[in-house]
Amino acid sequence: MNIFYIITQNTMYSGISFNSNFLEANVLNIFLLLSGLIYVLKNFLGSILIERQEKVIFAIKESEERLEQATARLNEAKKQLAQTQIIINQIINEAEETAKKVRLSILDQGKIDIEKLTQSSKDSIKFAEDQARLQIQQQITSLAIQKVSAEMTNQMNPIMHNKIIDKSIMQIEGQINL
Repeated sequence: MNIFYIITQNTMYSGISFNSNFLEANVLNIFLLLSGLIYVLKNFLGSILIERQEKVIFAIKESEERLEQATARLNEAKKQLAQTQIIINQIINEAEETAKKVRLSILDQGKIDIEKLTQSSKDSIKFAEDQARLQIQQQITSLAIQKVSAEMTNQMNPIMHNKIIDKSIMQIEGQINL
């Protein structure tokens, strides 16, 4: 009651006052009108709000599903990236190993080729030396024969010539008798 008194005292000076008679103040009419509006609007606004709520819930669920799908795709992409990185590392390692093997093979083949060339050079040198020796021997033999021939011609007289012929005939007769 003190509140009503304070309100009525304050309103007397301002020109607006609180009327405590409900029938005169149309409070009952306002209350009935407000109740009717709430009842009528409750169904109308309720259906709109329920429909809006369903749309929001549907949108949230759809967003959650898209988030789950995106997360699944992200995880799959991460797995594929990891697998791809492993494969790339394997390819790099295999390429390095292959390069090492090829390099060693080339070096080994180079060594073999050098050894073949060295041996071929040695063989060529030996062949050239043998050819030179043979030519020298042939020339020495030819010169010796020429020298012996020249000396024999100078020392050969008819008596010696007959002795050689007789000796040769005797050797031939000995070979025929056998």
